[in-house]
Amino acid sequence: MATGFFWDERCFWHGGGNYAMTLPVGGLVQPLAGGLPENPETKRRLLNLMRVTGIDRHLKLLQAPPASDADLARVHPVSYLQAFRDLSDQEGGELGLRTPFGNGGYEIAALSAGLARQALFSVLKGTLDNAYALSRPPGHHCLPEFPDGFCLLANIAVAIEAALAEGLTDRVAVVDWDVHHGNGTEAIFYDRPEVLTISLHQEHNYPLDTGDATDRGAGAGLGSNMNIPLPPGTGHTGYLEAMDRLVLPALEAFRPDVIIVACGFDAAAIDPLSRMLASADTFAEMTRRVRSTAEDLCDGRLVLVHEGGYSEVYVPFCGHAVLEALSDAPVTAPDPLAATILARQPGPRHDAMVSDLISDLEDLFQGP
Repeated sequence: MATGFFWDERCFWHGGGNYAMTLPVGGLVQPLAGGLPENPETKRRLLNLMRVTGIDRHLKLLQAPPASDADLARVHPVSYLQAFRDLSDQEGGELGLRTPFGNGGYEIAALSAGLARQALFSVLKGTLDNAYALSRPPGHHCLPEFPDGFCLLANIAVAIEAALAEGLTDRVAVVDWDVHHGNGTEAIFYDRPEVLTISLHQEHNYPLDTGDATDRGAGAGLGSNMNIPLPPGTGHTGYLEAMDRLVLPALEAFRPDVIIVACGFDAAAIDPLSRMLASADTFAEMTRRVRSTAEDLCDGRLVLVHEGGYSEVYVPFCGHAVLEALSDAPVTAPDPLAATILARQPGPRHDAMVSDLISDLEDLFQGP
């Protein structure tokens, strides 16, 4: 088993603007020491933890070139890319919604997309069995010409379009378990039958107006988009039930050549931007399930691309648990918050409510 881990120090150098959480500073809003929640520390501390435990020695730590202009232009209009580059070459700024960047932001975003691209290409070409891309800035909210929600380029979409163009794959499935709806990935492939997009997310968290279960795709892509909006407070049991009853059957029916996970850790119980109750073990178990399905359907071809997750304390343990499950490395990082999160799990009544919701979604997805 060869598991690749793609990263680059420069991705930690992307900087946001003068924010207090998700609010631009001004008027009655005062600055916060941490600024924008999307900061480098969660990712950097994951890498630090990997080095402390030694799991990095059981992975292939790799780097990658930035996504090329041609790669980016398959997803994003040249006019948007030029506006992004021009502002990046100056003092930086903001082109969309909650997407500030500084000087050099364009090059860092292209590098982030390049990490996802190289991870996918390495798995499709068989040089790695599976891979993890520590991409930053993230990408799953980014629309072709409108950056959104900390996302400046659509990393996963850029990687997929490059692989399709190179003839490396014909069918790709994306499973997005970031707590926020993967509206950018959905929009890019909404009418594309060769790409299945599945998003598990906290209902009406972000964006407020996307992610409905009835949004199933359009035209030739009708049925190739699946949204699984979960209520606040969904915990370990609810997430795994949604995986077992909705996500995995959809993957089995679609039979992709490769599975890509938009791997956000913001559904964790310790996160400032969500109200869910997932644990490090939740993410590990979801990884095991998707990995097993990939082994059954597509010779194990599986790529995880880092998205959100804003707890500097807890993201490293969630990420480490995923890498343990992905690589079978004989190294662990015991979850220091496991007992606390277990005690906070929802009770039988809430789990029953989530189960009923999943039953309703099964009926919807199996309908005409």
